[in-house]
Amino acid sequence: MCRLFGFRSVIHSQVHDSLVHADNALGVQSTDNPDGWGVSYYVGTSPHIIKSEKTALSDNIFKKVSGVVSAQTVLAHIRKATLGSLNILNTHPFQYGNWTFAHNGNVKNFDKVKDKIIEGISPEFRRFVLGTTDSELIFYYILSVLSTDINLHEPHVRIKPIFKALTEALSQLEEIVGDFNFDEDAPPTDNFITFILTNGEVMVGFNGGKKLYYSTYKNRCSERDTCPSFSKECEAPSTSGYINHLIFSSEPLSGENVWIELKHHELIGVDAKMKIQKDNTKTD
Repeated sequence: MCRLFGFRSVIHSQVHDSLVHADNALGVQSTDNPDGWGVSYYVGTSPHIIKSEKTALSDNIFKKVSGVVSAQTVLAHIRKATLGSLNILNTHPFQYGNWTFAHNGNVKNFDKVKDKIIEGISPEFRRFVLGTTDSELIFYYILSVLSTDINLHEPHVRIKPIFKALTEALSQLEEIVGDFNFDEDAPPTDNFITFILTNGEVMVGFNGGKKLYYSTYKNRCSERDTCPSFSKECEAPSTSGYINHLIFSSEPLSGENVWIELKHHELIGVDAKMKIQKDNTKTD
């Protein structure tokens, strides 16, 4: 399966180590996920996306991009294809306006349920579907539901309606494709919809069958004496609800960050003010 990485911070930060230099950095993981890569980094509220169908570890462009990116919001993806050919159109992250999306998973019996998913995508979004993956359709299905509650072109959106819309969209998708599978030994052809979604300010991660980890603090920050934004939340769980950074990764990355695994069906995200929010799409 694919690998995800998401980063949201109060300050512009380099993510080079996480993408290239760490023992299990995203680029290193591309040896097992060789079917393309993509990096989205935000300048202001605008995403800049660079993609390739090559293997990240051997791609000089990936290394170059990873070395120059310094941003408050970054979304990266390493692809291992289950559906769709190897080309740029099928490479994540996918983009609509300020929104970018990366998915780790699969839709079971995609050919049988594809038309039903497309029916749930608003006509205004269908024309933007350019590739052949289940992931891109999931993105536009989610946007279709989101657009009924929020203005997708407004950069400053609240996270509560996003959580509400995501819960509704995921419930609808489960009705169409079947229950998400959380069995680690399940075949890669089963249902898994784990993803990261952001508009540059809000960032949300969801565990829909494939593991996703998050980190909001370190054991000890190496920049604690020089960082202008250093606070106690950088080295301990937040007591105020506000954090200085949120990182998502398909696997815990080496270093000082403390990693926590998202629970099944769990949504975790931050709003524009970096207040962390948690919810579960299954209330029973």
